[in-house]
Amino acid sequence: MKLLFIQPAIGRKDGEEYIGTWKMEPLTIATLKALTPVGIDTLFFDDRIEDIDYDADVDLVAITVETYTASRAYKIANRFRERGITVVMGGYHVTSVPDETLEYSDSIIVGNAENVWAQMLDDFQNTRLQIRYDGERGGIPKMPDRSIYANKKYLPITLMETGRGCPHTCEFCAITAYYCGKYIPRPVSDIVEEIKQSKNKIVFFVDDNITARREHLMEICKALTPLKIKWTSQVSLLIAKDDELLKAMKDSGCQVVLIGFESLDKDNLDQMNKGWNYKLGERDELVQKIHKLGIGIYATFVFGFDYDVAGIFDDTVRFAMKHKFFFAAFNHLLPYPGTPLYERLQKEKRLLYDKWWLKNDYKYGDIPYQPKQTSPEELKDLCADARRSFFKPLNILRRGIAAVFRNPNPVITAIFFSQNKALGNEVDRKLNLPVGVGLDEGGAK
Repeated sequence: MKLLFIQPAIGRKDGEEYIGTWKMEPLTIATLKALTPVGIDTLFFDDRIEDIDYDADVDLVAITVETYTASRAYKIANRFRERGITVVMGGYHVTSVPDETLEYSDSIIVGNAENVWAQMLDDFQNTRLQIRYDGERGGIPKMPDRSIYANKKYLPITLMETGRGCPHTCEFCAITAYYCGKYIPRPVSDIVEEIKQSKNKIVFFVDDNITARREHLMEICKALTPLKIKWTSQVSLLIAKDDELLKAMKDSGCQVVLIGFESLDKDNLDQMNKGWNYKLGERDELVQKIHKLGIGIYATFVFGFDYDVAGIFDDTVRFAMKHKFFFAAFNHLLPYPGTPLYERLQKEKRLLYDKWWLKNDYKYGDIPYQPKQTSPEELKDLCADARRSFFKPLNILRRGIAAVFRNPNPVITAIFFSQNKALGNEVDRKLNLPVGVGLDEGGAK
């Protein structure tokens, strides 16, 4: 039996090539590879960086689907199904809208795959494939088999899980909806073993909130300290209230933390069910505590909430530049299916189209709902202007000088300047990216 894995791209602008584009390794694919029994031949195409061979001699195609890649994933699936090749799909989007996905695939996996993947493959081999397999929401991650990445060009950063889910219930968050506000920690011994097997000394723990369980993170930090790695992850601003844990993170190799500030406005935070982010105390003081230890901050902000008056955009950029954040993202609110936000906007009749991810001419950056304070087009432009301002060459230099003073490590300095330049160049390159379009449709050739 021959099994083909596919990682879909979001889309491609006319004239852009896949080859030579550096991306993060797709952790899900390596996890599925590890779950695949010995004796099954595997092949992998990463649609983000290479052509897909639609004539490949395979028996089964497995596609992992996110909301932004759903349109492209369905088109890829159709190409193989036209040849009579069976297609199975899984991922967050599949779990959110299983009935939709079944229109484009022969079978789906809802939830995590660990406890159903082998059964699905056995059923396929014995011609009894079911149309749906329900995996558990959570579970202990399998040790990934990164041999599936052979000959692929990814950033030299290892992606890894220390747990799944998040205990918070933010209105807009697809992860919270997926795991029902729960957090499932992974055994620390597994994390250490995976790090020892990795060829990279920089690790991105992809958890939505690595600080979800204090005792677990403290145990991780103690285990990481002698391994001499550098790592980053997503955390809550709450971490700045815990001096002991914050120092343990730094001592264990933490270099940068991603913090979702989301909004500077209290009413917005209350509406998204993240009011605790405001009540923690003075933001400036908490940020300074993190920076004082030499840990950089990747700050993320979201615009388009109901209380976003015009001045919030400039105020947010000023806040980001005041603290000279390592990176920052200025995104527009996006209603993902299955989230309380999506359901609220749908109930309020503010969705411009229910399935924005399948709209034929939908482009990256388009606003698929009616904001209260601006027009959709104005919100799109204001978000782009905020990104352009933050990533102006002079502002990158100013932030870079501050980053070097906080942490003079040459590796981190190189990452700062190379990735800030890339993110700056990406602002207009990604804007208006046609979602769902690939090379085979004339997207690049």
